[in-house]
Amino acid sequence: MIKYWIGVSAAGMMGLLLFQPAYALESRENSEEGVEGASLLSTQPVQLNELEQPYTTVGEWLEAQAESAIAITNIQLNSTATGVEVILETQGQVAPTTSTVGNALIVEIPNAVLSGDRFEQAEPTAGIALITAESLPGNRVRVVITGTEAPPTATVQTGTQSLMVGITPGTTTADVTDTDAINVVVTAEKTPEDPLDVPISLTVLTEDELEDAQINTIREVAANTPNFFASVGDRVFNFYSIRGIGNSNFLIRDSVGFYLDDVPIEYFHQFFPGDLFDIEQVEILRGPQNTLYGRNSIAGVVNITSRPPSEVLETQLGLEYGTYNQRRVQVSLSDTVIPDTLGFRLSGVYSARDGFTENTLLDEDANAQSDIAGRLNLVWTPSEDWTIAFNALGAASNDGGAVYAAIDQDDPFEIEENEIAELDLSVSAQSLRVAYDGDNFRFTSITAHNFSNVGYRSDGDYTAQDLYSTNLEVISNIWSQEFRFQSPTNAERFNWLVGAYLQNRQFDVDQQQVEYTREGAAFFGIPTIRFGDTVAEYDQDTLAAFGQIDFVPIDPLTLTVGLRYEYSRDDLERRDTAETFSGIVTTSGELDDSIDGDALLPRFAVTYRLNPNVAVYGSVTRGYRPVTLNYTIADASLNDVRQESSWNYEIGVKSSLLDDRLTFSLAGFINEIDDYQVLLPNAQGFFTDITNAQVRVVGFEAEARAIPLEGLELIAGFGFADAEYTDYSNPSTGESFDGNKLTYAPEYTFNLAAQYRSPGGFFSRLELQGLGTYFFDDANTLEQDPFVLVNARIGYEFDNSGVYLFANNLFDQEYFTAAFAPFGTPRANYGDRRVVGIQFQTRF
Repeated sequence: MIKYWIGVSAAGMMGLLLFQPAYALESRENSEEGVEGASLLSTQPVQLNELEQPYTTVGEWLEAQAESAIAITNIQLNSTATGVEVILETQGQVAPTTSTVGNALIVEIPNAVLSGDRFEQAEPTAGIALITAESLPGNRVRVVITGTEAPPTATVQTGTQSLMVGITPGTTTADVTDTDAINVVVTAEKTPEDPLDVPISLTVLTEDELEDAQINTIREVAANTPNFFASVGDRVFNFYSIRGIGNSNFLIRDSVGFYLDDVPIEYFHQFFPGDLFDIEQVEILRGPQNTLYGRNSIAGVVNITSRPPSEVLETQLGLEYGTYNQRRVQVSLSDTVIPDTLGFRLSGVYSARDGFTENTLLDEDANAQSDIAGRLNLVWTPSEDWTIAFNALGAASNDGGAVYAAIDQDDPFEIEENEIAELDLSVSAQSLRVAYDGDNFRFTSITAHNFSNVGYRSDGDYTAQDLYSTNLEVISNIWSQEFRFQSPTNAERFNWLVGAYLQNRQFDVDQQQVEYTREGAAFFGIPTIRFGDTVAEYDQDTLAAFGQIDFVPIDPLTLTVGLRYEYSRDDLERRDTAETFSGIVTTSGELDDSIDGDALLPRFAVTYRLNPNVAVYGSVTRGYRPVTLNYTIADASLNDVRQESSWNYEIGVKSSLLDDRLTFSLAGFINEIDDYQVLLPNAQGFFTDITNAQVRVVGFEAEARAIPLEGLELIAGFGFADAEYTDYSNPSTGESFDGNKLTYAPEYTFNLAAQYRSPGGFFSRLELQGLGTYFFDDANTLEQDPFVLVNARIGYEFDNSGVYLFANNLFDQEYFTAAFAPFGTPRANYGDRRVVGIQFQTRF
């Protein structure tokens, strides 16, 4: 049989209002009434001792919880010259805090209960869309004032028997920013809630931070997230990891779950264009996620939510130009077609740049990039309890291929190759989300589809010699259906969720081909072979049922129990073909195989509120990556890949202090992984085989955000992950790698940022983003030493617009993003060079 070789180089829309799921419209009783006199009739007030001071110790807080909370007996709205005044009549003095999320101002009142029903008033004055008040678990009352175009501002006055909140509608002026508090709402556990209530190590990047830091790619998301690493070189194949566990084994299923508006994305960098645009929020959840998300993820989840339709006509435009002819245009248009019923948002982006590297042999750029994408969001609310959202996205990329320069050459941004590599990627994705938010339960159905077509051609030998080229075409087609039933938003001590998930993925390797020249065929000892090709078809099915219960036996304590059952099946058909220079075709390596497996994945967590502003938690979670088949191997006895499983142990503390002007979180973890799925290189340095190993990851992550002065924000994050093999030997060579570090798993990550926005419109931001040592091979012979990137941005903001100057990688730091040793020569792909440019943004 003629043998040849081939390898791959190692290179939600939730509703028209942001808070609709958490504060779903339950009654329109007051919507037709005037503002004057709108009130909540009280029931018999609860008698209790008046609290003079906020809680300062655990003992004081527990003692207070044993008594009745302060009753809010009546709510009155009065029109004012600047807006509206909310008056809450109380049976004692309360200590509220304020924060903003999106267009909403939130007033949190601890140690309080609302007597009677939930309060709601729609459109009490111009610029205010809705005012609601409701009781929350743990003796808390939340008042939400939602602006039509921007978050309102407020003045708060407290008395012994009242709380007065003066509301002024906000403006959309670019230089108006809330600096009174740092507060976000997350949906990590499929319901909007305070991050302190979520027993998961998570990072949340809000719309404001995404814009201020100019976070437009997954790589930039990772750079602002502890223990999240993503390589930042060419986009043919980018590696990423969360807590050291990543996608370096790119022949099988991804270990990180990516969601864009509820659409699961496999291998985000490979099957999705590079740009993120018009994004409302990004949540990064570290550790196994299996009892709440439809798709199981052993390393973590990145949940991306695009901006919803606006209440009024809104248009946005962003322009950027920089060195290397870097250009970017982003536009969006949004409006309400039928008030309070139907809204839309249409957005798009185009970005491109010239190459950072020159092919001196052909006198051309080697790795230019360009992509274009567009998205349509429709949200229909046919009634107060129902929300139907449809999202559709189309995108395409056309890039130069990955550049791998010899590590020891003088100029890493020059190569000599006889062919310019090219990447073509097209994507379409759609999702339909139907949600019911009733008095007794909530129901959600998510139907999603994602199609990707990747084509890649490159100079296979990375030299000026014309030996051979590689051609690759891969098509991925995913259909998924998720159902969730869960407790209503007003559930207090007992919250529950049950769900089911079904996914089918057709993964077709239409072409994985080596095309030899006569010189190349002779060089490799196969003088008659012109083409060698592998074709494979995967049919992957996943069925899962999952659930979680949160129980509050006493107010400071929440107990969480979750369980997931998952069944997976892979069917594989593959074959090899060879074609001679005379046109004779032979077939070999035909295989028709299947494999299946299942797993039970429990989760246990405990959350304890030391006081209203500090919570501690601990969790134990089972992680899992299913069995699969390796399509690159023709031998049925070798292509089975064993199931990967893990136990993740985590403890953490979260706090929000000084009226939410200082937030801090710290989490420590141990992750024990059995049968970690490892990719192996063949004799030529290309990756074709898969084996299993034992792995342990130990580490922690810490994050802090502070607003010490008006307009000044400080951000810091640090992650440490010691990810190493505990029992692993190369099955081909017998070489032991025990104690070696996992590939693409930095020892540490850190991000620091200082940002100032003055009342006069001046804006400035300085960032430091650092990575510790990481390795590119199991033997730990190819490595990147620690380095730091510095980014800067300054500008002037006026009316609804802003002009900015920026510099990314300010000191032009050189660093590897990927490396391997084809034919014994170490080669590396380098990260982005320094880019300096100008940006303009406006909204009208």
